[in-house]
Amino acid sequence: MDINEKIKRRYNRIASVYDIFEQPMELMLFKKWRTEVLSSLNGKCLEVGVGTGKNIPFYPDGIDMTAIDFSEKMLEKAKDKANVLKKNIEFFHMDVQNMDFKDNTFDNVFTTCVFCSVPDPVKGLMEIKRVCKPDGKIIMIEHVRSEIKVIGLIMDVLNPITVNLYGANINRKTVDNVRKAGFVKVKITNLAGDIVKKIEISNMK
Repeated sequence: MDINEKIKRRYNRIASVYDIFEQPMELMLFKKWRTEVLSSLNGKCLEVGVGTGKNIPFYPDGIDMTAIDFSEKMLEKAKDKANVLKKNIEFFHMDVQNMDFKDNTFDNVFTTCVFCSVPDPVKGLMEIKRVCKPDGKIIMIEHVRSEIKVIGLIMDVLNPITVNLYGANINRKTVDNVRKAGFVKVKITNLAGDIVKKIEISNMK
């Protein structure tokens, strides 16, 4: 079984309890960050890694919304939320590392805590660059490895446990990966210490 299939199975396995598991952090921090990021969306938008649909309640009206996820079970949860909230969203079971969309399709692409679990993050980011319009914007809220030496080492030690539990790496260097993917105009804002960051990218090609 390859790494993509292993991670997909882990997320399928925890889909039914995922929202309960993350509720404390959601209430304390992530809800306000989601609201802020999504309020700036316009035009034709793509959410990569929609998961159980935590962002769906905050999608602004009047946008053309597409959402993808590689976990079938997580995607089912997101579709249920969209139906309850009467949100018009086009869903696709799709892997960010190999998207079926044409080049230059979306005005905005956004992610929230997704690139901790993408097996080849640089490949996934290059795919986002490809499907985002040349004048488009990419917004990411991602947790990353701390640059504080002691905290970073602790995250390295704990990482195999979190990967085995549900496929998430807590020691990814996502800002470095963004630059490796070819993005140049990048703005970084620390949201929680240096571990949770907002990454804003102008997709200049």
